[in-house]
Amino acid sequence: MAKAAAKRIASQNESTVKTLKLGMILPTVISLVLRVLFKRGSLPPSKGALFLYTVTFFPAFFLSNYLIRIGTTRRDPTTGTLISYGEDLSQPGVTEWCFDILYVTWACQIGSGAFGEWFWWLYLVIPIYAVYKLWTSVVSPMLGLGKSSPPATADSATDQETPSKRQEKLRKRSERGDPRVKAQPKK
Repeated sequence: MAKAAAKRIASQNESTVKTLKLGMILPTVISLVLRVLFKRGSLPPSKGALFLYTVTFFPAFFLSNYLIRIGTTRRDPTTGTLISYGEDLSQPGVTEWCFDILYVTWACQIGSGAFGEWFWWLYLVIPIYAVYKLWTSVVSPMLGLGKSSPPATADSATDQETPSKRQEKLRKRSERGDPRVKAQPKK
């Protein structure tokens, strides 16, 4: 069973690594093709556009190489058996955020080629989301501004006091003195 899960993760990682490798080349090519087809006046791109592309390319390159490194499967060269499937690239958390940054970068590259340089404003989604996560998970709880739980009502107190069917059955058995039920003192 565990080997089946490892094989599944390995095959997912291998296809994801292929996508990441293509993702470092394909958005640039598509952006240039779209510029040639729709915006001949924007060739060559302006210095501002080249600066934005370069500034966003380096984090995308770093994150892509990081994800490729941790997600690459290792196989025995002679037999082809799976040695290590790498880290699961579909796990939530930091890995998921790395993919989000890559997808936004690729969308900005392609969008700037199709629609113009104003499309780079979409890249502001990344720092805005980072500030939101920082506020909701760190700053707000430290200041005591987090969401407080609603006060307990009388209805919720009565719901907790009503025993389940199983508890009721066990109580009746213990009242009859059934040896299968051991009376335990309440804490």
